[in-house]
This record gives sequence, structure tokens and C-alpha cells, in this order.
Amino acid sequence: MTPEAALPKTGDVESVPKQEAADVVADLADDAPIGRMLIALDIDGTVLLEDDTLSPGVVEAVADAHAAGHEVMLATGRSWDSTQPIMQRLGIRPEYAVCSNGAIVMRREGDGDAAAYVRAHVETFDPTEVLALLGEHLADAHFLVELPDGTRLFTDYLDDWNLEGANKVAFAQLSEHAVCRVVVVAPEQTDQDFLELVERIGLTQVSYAIGWTAWLDIAPQGVDKSTALELVRGWLDIAPERVLVMGDGRNDIEMMQWAVRNGGRAIAMHQGPPEVHAAAGEVGLSVTEGGVAAILRAL
Repeated sequence: MTPEAALPKTGDVESVPKQEAADVVADLADDAPIGRMLIALDIDGTVLLEDDTLSPGVVEAVADAHAAGHEVMLATGRSWDSTQPIMQRLGIRPEYAVCSNGAIVMRREGDGDAAAYVRAHVETFDPTEVLALLGEHLADAHFLVELPDGTRLFTDYLDDWNLEGANKVAFAQLSEHAVCRVVVVAPEQTDQDFLELVERIGLTQVSYAIGWTAWLDIAPQGVDKSTALELVRGWLDIAPERVLVMGDGRNDIEMMQWAVRNGGRAIAMHQGPPEVHAAAGEVGLSVTEGGVAAILRAL
């Protein structure tokens, strides 16, 4: 058949107004599959409530997203030891997990429930200077450091922190090794007190995030959830615009800005502070209202 013979006869093709044709194309685009997504979820205040129960509907919504072919993973300030149990409760075994505010990336080796996770990427720094500064200004604070192998050393009990397997040591011993992060908890301080302290003493060579309550989480300079997630995104070969992140705290700001800057989506939980809302650009329901489930069901 010649090319000319394959063409329809004059009058056989119905033409429609330009706008109507555009509407048809738009409808088709809306119905088309969006492709595999990288979905990174914070833990505390995002998938977990304050009483340590799961956000309503999150387990089912995560399972549905996984069944649709998306990579659903956690990006948290928690250590790996505290992250793994949450993955089990959610029923997920993603290829990667971002822990310790981006200083640790864990990778699953193999498939199946027996597959182990190993450290795929580790960032460290010398904590001597920052500990000396903070120890001078926060003499009554409680300190914890995390070593590259996951070992945690602490000076005093930290409320609401899982210290199972951690070792209590003297303050001076915290500076004996390179660390992935330093955690400072000061029960008598407020988050505003910490903001003012950080500005006053001029912390350098580190990245930091300040929690809802009086705790400060310090990571190697230039390291946060976004730097780790960019590694994961590249390893998984997922386009930047296929990224969705959700969180509620100040340590989620960088990953939200990274997602939005590269064409992805970032959604802040409703109960988060204004600066987190501003970084995300989208604000969902609160964790108690099932914010994560609502977003995932709408994908």
C-alpha cells in the first residue's frame, strides 16, 4: 500500500474546535499512568502519632502505593535501629532507607523477608568542637552521639528516645570517635531558645535541625535528608519529577525544597510549623487525620 492510499478520503475525518481537542488531550493525560514514584515519608508526626500509634489508614495506603509499583520508603532523623521496627509495622521492605537525617543510607541486599540491610552510604564528622561549644552553654543538657556502625553513646537518659542497645558514657568520651550525628536534649529549653543559642554561638561545619521540643540534631555539614534522597533517587533511576516527600518537622525542610526545586511534590502535615508549610508549598491533613493516607489514595 502506498502512503497516499493509506490516507483517509477527504471528508472522512471529523474536525473539532481547537479547545475541544485540547480538552480531550488533557483528559487523556489525566487518565494516563503517572509512572513509578519515589515516595519518601518522615516517621514521627507523619506516619506516627505522639502516642506511637500509626496514622489512620497509613498501612493500607502504603500497601496500595507499593502494589501500584511505587517505591515507598522512610526518610527520618531516627537511627536505623529505631527505623527498622517502623518499617515492619508499615509492612514495607523498601530497597533503601534514609536514617539519621541523611547521614546514613541503608540498602536491602536481596529479596524476601530474610534479606538484610547494609550501610550503603555513611557521613561522619569530628564532634569535638561542637560538643565543646554546646557543653559550655548547656551544662545541664543530655547528649547522644551515633557512630558510623550504629553504636550510640549517651550521657543521661533522654525522654522519648529509644536507648535500647545504647551505652552510657562520660561526656568527654563522646568526642573520642568520628560520629554521624550529635543529639542534644535540654528539658529546660524551648525550640526558640535553641534557635537563639545556635545563632549566638555560631555553629559551623555542621548542619542542624531543631525539633518541636527542646532537642537539637546535628549532622555533618551539607548533609540532610535531601542529600541522601538524591543518592537514592539516582540509584533507583527515578526522574526528579516523580518524587513525593511528606513530613512535619524542621528537619524535613531541605528535602521538601529539594523535591519542589526539581519538579517533584512536597507535602507538609497540617500540624507542622509555618516554615515547614512554606518549604513544602502543599499542606495536607494532620497526622491524626490520616494525612499520609489521604495523599497516597489520591495518587
